[in-house]
Amino acid sequence: MTRLLILLLGGMFALTACTSPTVVTSEGTGRAKLYRIGGTETSRVQFRMLDSVNALRQAAGVPPVELNAQLNAAAATHSRDMAVQNRPWHFGSDGSSPIERVARSGYRQSMLGENISETFETELETLAAWMEQPDTRDVILERRAEHMGFAWYQESGGKIWWTLIMGGGGPPVRPQTNPLAYLPQG
Repeated sequence: MTRLLILLLGGMFALTACTSPTVVTSEGTGRAKLYRIGGTETSRVQFRMLDSVNALRQAAGVPPVELNAQLNAAAATHSRDMAVQNRPWHFGSDGSSPIERVARSGYRQSMLGENISETFETELETLAAWMEQPDTRDVILERRAEHMGFAWYQESGGKIWWTLIMGGGGPPVRPQTNPLAYLPQG
């Protein structure tokens, strides 16, 4: 499985080299390359990530996912909010949880998982890092997932705040406010 994962990710990096967003280099300065995503490249980056995620899901024997506008919006909102808070974590500056943010976006199925990252790396390097960790890999390979949201916020200095959300599996499970209301009367 690890060998297949490495081959898949290597192939994806090679295929995307021709169409990747701008990489600004500082030749001879000893500084690393800076990955810049232009405003017109949003759908290209999202579909490159979707294709990569679905290749990994296929290799794992789970169904593919589709991009979802509401999940993309929830991911974009959270990426910007993490930058404002200057920390990568799953709670919004207003105290909102991922489940609450997804519901606010208008998504009507269950939120199944969220991956986040604060990095200067590309989306595919970020995906590779997520696949190395069991908890974030489980989100990507969640069998019940039908939809994916993926977005980012890039600061002027180049730091990127990535958010990937998986959803599906039917209507959201809401906590019952009054459990006795669901018991038979009589």
